Amino acid sequence: MSLMTVEDIKKYIPHRDPMLMIDTIESIDGDNYVVATKNVRQDEPHFKGHFPGHPVMPGVLIVEALAQAAGVMMFKHGGYNSENAVVYFMKLDNVRFRKPVVPDMTLTLKVEKIKDKAGICVFRGKAYDEDDTLVSEAEFMAKIIKKST
Repeated sequence: MSLMTVEDIKKYIPHRDPMLMIDTIESIDGDNYVVATKNVRQDEPHFKGHFPGHPVMPGVLIVEALAQAAGVMMFKHGGYNSENAVVYFMKLDNVRFRKPVVPDMTLTLKVEKIKDKAGICVFRGKAYDEDDTLVSEAEFMAKIIKKST
């Protein structure tokens, strides 16, 4: 049983279809570590053009899924929600794509916070397929920004 469903996730981060890239949160350890899932569906709009006849999930969307998992963790821990804040990417490093991600795969997204200074957080994220094979990894920096009222 998942800790959070897609409807629960929507309470925290502002992303919506077609840009909501995570389906469940399986576990959260404060603001240190989160595990999420992404069910890669054939009907996702990017597969129409990437690549016709040989659909492959764009790597940038895998990184986005990792960042969204981190965002849920940051929002939940910090008491934010999709109404009062947004989270912004600030930097990407050490991004690697190791195996194509195709429709009907389920990705497990594991993200750990490795640094936090003045509200700017650095994370290490790794995406795995159903066989627990690493398909992608990245380090990224993000910050929560409160919305103006």
